[in-house]
Amino acid sequence: MILYEYPFNERIRTYLRLEQLFKRLAVLVPREHPLDHHYAIQTLFEIMDVASRADMKSDVLKDLDRQKQSLAGFRGNPAISEAALDTVISQLDACFSQIADVPGKPGQSLTENDWLMAIRSRIGIPGGTCEFDLPAYFHWQHLDTAQRQAALTDWSRTLAPLAEALVLLLKMMRETGAPQKVVSTGGHFQQNLPQGRTFQLLRLRIDPSAGLIPEISGNRLMFSVRLMRLGEDHRLHPSGEDASFELALCA
Repeated sequence: MILYEYPFNERIRTYLRLEQLFKRLAVLVPREHPLDHHYAIQTLFEIMDVASRADMKSDVLKDLDRQKQSLAGFRGNPAISEAALDTVISQLDACFSQIADVPGKPGQSLTENDWLMAIRSRIGIPGGTCEFDLPAYFHWQHLDTAQRQAALTDWSRTLAPLAEALVLLLKMMRETGAPQKVVSTGGHFQQNLPQGRTFQLLRLRIDPSAGLIPEISGNRLMFSVRLMRLGEDHRLHPSGEDASFELALCA
C-alpha cells in the first residue's frame, strides 16, 4: 500500500517537510561517495531554511507542552498504564528542554561557520560548487570518508533536538487516527469533518496495483479525494471508476 499524507494547516505542512528532509539526511550521511555528502550538505541547508521561520521553534515548544498537558489529564485513569504515561511525558520533557536550551533558531550555530556559509551561498547556483569556485570545498570532498562523515554528523547534531521532537510529535499525532476503508464513487470521495473537532492530518493508503493517484484537498470543514490515472501523454486524467482505499483522520 502507498501512504499519502495531507496536512490541514501550514504548521503540520512544515513539520512533514522537515521530517522528509531529516529522513533524507539520515540516508545520505552514512554513505561513502562524496556526491552523497554534497547532497547531505545541501539537505542541511534546506533544513535550516525551513526551520528558520520566526515561529518554528515556538510552535514546536507549544505543541510539546500541549501534548504533555493533554497526557497529564490521564493520570489516575485505571485504563492507562502509569509507567507508559510517565515514559512518554519524560520524552516530551526531554525534547522540550533540548530545544529550549538551544539559543536562537534551529541550526543558527551553523551560520557562524564561514566555510559552510560560503558553500551555502553558491549551492543554489547551477554548477556553482565547481573546484574553481570553491577549491576548499573540492579539497574537502577528497578527504577520507570517515572525516567527511564525522563532519556531517557534527553539523547534524545541532539540529538533532528538532528532529527528535518532530519524530515524537508526528508519531503521537498519527496514532490518533483510526483507519477505515471507504469507496469512492466515480473516482471521487468527499466527506464533511465532524463539528467541534480539529483535525491536523489525513492519511490515505491505496493499493499501487490499481494505478490510481489521489489528489487531496481540504480545510477545517471538509475534504475531498479525486482519483487520477497517469495517461500515455504523461498527464493525470480523472479515473471515473469506483475504487476503495483506506483513510485515517488524525487530531
